[in-house]
Amino acid sequence: MATRNDNNNAFLLHLSAFFGYIFPFGAVVGPLVIWELNKRKSDFIDRNGKEAINFNLSYLLYTFILGLSIVPFAIRTIMDDFHHLDLFGMISVGSLIGILAMVKFVLIIFAAIKANQGEVYEYPLTIKFIK
Repeated sequence: MATRNDNNNAFLLHLSAFFGYIFPFGAVVGPLVIWELNKRKSDFIDRNGKEAINFNLSYLLYTFILGLSIVPFAIRTIMDDFHHLDLFGMISVGSLIGILAMVKFVLIIFAAIKANQGEVYEYPLTIKFIK
């Protein structure tokens, strides 16, 4: 059974992913630091930390892959001497990255609320880098 202090620490652990909006890789580093400092104190914090880190690493990977998918559209634009700007492709991929960012924002809030209630939220479509 998680204590109120454990719930609060897990809550902050999930919310620390918002450091990614301030610092490069802050979405991974923030939860990693809090998890590393508290994982031995509570199994509840340990499980929440692994979920948060795995989710943020997965999100980083998905965003990187989507970002790479813009490259063919950019190359096509350069090869055509900028006469054929493939805006549709770039905007489509950019929109997917934007949707992914909104989903990430909502899921972090949801996981933080669940953690504050004493539950471990399992993020969807997360690769288990840390088991």
